[in-house]
Amino acid sequence: MRLTLLAIAAAGILPAVVTVAATTSTPSGQLTALQCGHLIDTGRGKLLGASTIIVDGQRIKQVRSGDVDVAGAQNISLMDQTCLPGLIDSHTHLTMQFSRSTYSDKFRLNPADYAIRSTVYARRTLLAGFTTVRNVGDLNNESIALRNAVNAGIVPGPRIFTAGKFIGTTGGHADPTNGFRWDLAGNPGPEDGIINSPAEAWKAVRQHYKDGADLIKIMPSGGVLDEGSSADNAQMTIAEIQAVVAAAHDYGFTVAAHAHGAEAIRRAVIGGVDSIEHGTFMNEADIKLMKEHGTWYVPTIIAGQFVMEKAREGWYPPQVARKAEEVGPVIMHTVGEAYKAGVKIAFGTDAGVYPHGENAKEFEYMVQAGMSPMSTLQAATTHAAQLLKHDQDIGSVDPGKFADVIAVPGNPLQDIELMQKVSFVMKAGTVYKQDGKPQPALIRAAAAGGGYQEPIGF
Repeated sequence: MRLTLLAIAAAGILPAVVTVAATTSTPSGQLTALQCGHLIDTGRGKLLGASTIIVDGQRIKQVRSGDVDVAGAQNISLMDQTCLPGLIDSHTHLTMQFSRSTYSDKFRLNPADYAIRSTVYARRTLLAGFTTVRNVGDLNNESIALRNAVNAGIVPGPRIFTAGKFIGTTGGHADPTNGFRWDLAGNPGPEDGIINSPAEAWKAVRQHYKDGADLIKIMPSGGVLDEGSSADNAQMTIAEIQAVVAAAHDYGFTVAAHAHGAEAIRRAVIGGVDSIEHGTFMNEADIKLMKEHGTWYVPTIIAGQFVMEKAREGWYPPQVARKAEEVGPVIMHTVGEAYKAGVKIAFGTDAGVYPHGENAKEFEYMVQAGMSPMSTLQAATTHAAQLLKHDQDIGSVDPGKFADVIAVPGNPLQDIELMQKVSFVMKAGTVYKQDGKPQPALIRAAAAGGGYQEPIGF
C-alpha cells in the first residue's frame, strides 16, 4: 500500500491539467540533426571538430563529420558550442535535500512530501545536463515511485536507476531511527533495510527485488550526516556483505557500498561489491585490493566540501559537525591518490547532501584533485555507464545508443567550469533545454490512457 500511495503522491504534484496536441518524444522516423561546433568523443578520449548527430526517434542514427543539413530533419544549430554525451551522476539522493531543518523535518514530513519534492529535484538535475542518475538510497522507496513517474512521462527528470531503501545494520548509518529516543526508535528489520545476519541480508535483498529496486546500496561504515559518533567505523561483517552480494547478484543487482573507513572498504571489496562510494580514508592496501578486484570508486568530493563548509555555519548537531570537519578535507587527496594508482573512477556527487542541480561542480573538484579534464568527462559518461552495466545504451554519442546529448558554450577541456553552464539538453531524442532555456517538453505529461496533458501554472 505504501508504494501505491507514494506513486499517487508523485503524480499528484500536477492536479490541474488541460489536454494539448503535443508529444514528449520524437517518434521513430522523424529525424533531428544536431549540428555541433565540436564533439567530445568520450569513448575514444578525443575532441572532434564540427560534427552532425542525426537522431531518429529516441536513438542516434548516425554521426557525420562536418556541419551537415539533413533533408527532412529538424536541424538544430549548436555550431558555437561543444556537444558531448548526456551526463551520468552515479551517486544521488533525489528524494531529499539537506537544510538547516533536516533533522527536525523527519518528524514533520510524510513520505508523500518527500516524493512530491523529488519531482522538483529531478527537473533541476535534468536541466543541469544529467540525463541519467543512479539513486543510491532513500527511506520509503520514494525514488522507485519517482522513477516510475519519469518513465511514464508524468514528470520530467533523468533516467533513474534506484536502490530504493538503504541496507545496513542496527544503529548504523542506514538505520532510519538512529539518534531517536528509545520509545520512538523501535526495531527496524530487513523489510526496512536493517539486517544483523547473513540470513537477514538475503531477506532484505529479496524485499528490494519485490519492491522494484534496480540495484542495492549497503552501509558497511559509519557516515557523516547520521547522528552516530563515528564516520568511519566498520558496521557490517564480511559474512553479511558477502550474503548481500550473493543475493544481489542472483537477482541481477549490482551493489554499491557507502564506505569511509579503511577497514570498511577492505571488507566491502573482499565481500565482492561493485563500487565503493566516498572512500574517504582509503589506504594503499585498499587501493591495491580495488585494482585486483576491479572495484569502481565513486568519490563525491563536492559532498565533503559542502558539509565541511556548512558545519562551520552551524547547520548540523555537534557530533555531525565534528565528523564533517574530519571527512571534508580528506576526500580530494584520496581521489588524487586513487586516480594516480589507476583505480577505476565513476562520477558521483551525493546530490541531496548539497542542492540539486549543482552536480557539475564536481568536475572542478576532480580536476583540482589531479584528474585530467577528459578523464572527469569520461568518468561521467562512458565509465559511469559501465558501472551501471548499461553502456550498450548510454555513455557515448554512438549510433544505436539513446540520443542523450548536451552542449556547453565553449571547450570544457580548456575550462572545466563550463560544465556548470550547460546550454542544451536532449534526453532520448527529446529537447528539454535549448539556448540555455527550458523547452516545452518540461511541462508536458503523458496520460496513462494515451494523449498528452499539460499542467496549468507549472
